[in-house]
Parts: sequence; structure tokens; C-alpha cells
Amino acid sequence: MAGINRDPQVTRYLRDPPGSPFSRRETEQLTRETRAHWDTHGFGLYAVMVKEADDFIGFIGLAIPTFLPEILPAVEIGWRLDPVHWGRGLATEGARACLPVAFDDLGLDSIVSIGHAENAASLRVMQKLGMRHELDTLHPATGWPLRVYRLLRSDWEWEGAGLRG
Repeated sequence: MAGINRDPQVTRYLRDPPGSPFSRRETEQLTRETRAHWDTHGFGLYAVMVKEADDFIGFIGLAIPTFLPEILPAVEIGWRLDPVHWGRGLATEGARACLPVAFDDLGLDSIVSIGHAENAASLRVMQKLGMRHELDTLHPATGWPLRVYRLLRSDWEWEGAGLRG
């Protein structure tokens, strides 16, 4: 994860100034926070592995977006992958696999995803998941423009019924 968090392509929409790396200590802190989130809430971010090579390539999963209090209570679906694996549909595939956890296991009525307004690739993943644009806002710490997308359980169930029928 430290290598992924040092990549300026990855941190372009995550850090101020854009593209600045996370230090190893910051990545270790994020790992501790991820574990604590699992311990506290019973859900969180999953490690993503490439089956063929057994390589760790990032994370995809669920988290409470405490950095954006105006949308709370909410659970966010998010991802961060090594750029070598971008454009292969892995974020979409992994996020889709998390939706039954959100709706069936956790019983949520909706799930959000939050992205930098200029991060077209992440916004496309949200749209592929069937999410709808709900809100434009600013990141409280950086002032960056953010887009919040939401998927309702009822829309997910409707879509799933069509796929199963």
C-alpha cells in the first residue's frame, strides 16, 4: 500500500498539493484506521489481490465518510488501486461485489460514493454501479470540488431482479 500511496497518479485527487505522496507513516496510520473501522463497525475496506500473481493491488470496500459530515449518516463505497491495473474494470467489479454486503448483510437503504469532481474515471465507476449524482460540495479540508453519488437499495434490487429474471 505504501507504494500505491506514493504514486502521484493515485494521489492526484487525494492530496493537497495534488499528487503529493503519502509517507510510510501516513500509510501505516491509514492501515491502523482501516483495522479499527473493521473492529468498530464490522465492515470496511478489502485488500484486492490479482489471482494470477497473488499480488496486492489496492483496496475496495465500505467505510463511513467521516471527513464529509454534511452527508452523514452514510456508508461510502470506495476504491484505491495501483495504476498498473486501471482501466480493466477491477474497481467496478470489486465495488459490485461489495453491494450485497451493503444492502443484504448490513441492511442499508442506500450507499454513497464520493469523488473529486475532475476524477472522470472514478465518476464513471460510480455511474456503472447505477449510482446517481446527488450533490456537489466542497472538501472541508482542501476546498476541492466533490461529487457525491448515491445508489438506493430499491434501485439495486430492481437492477438485480432484471439480471436474474
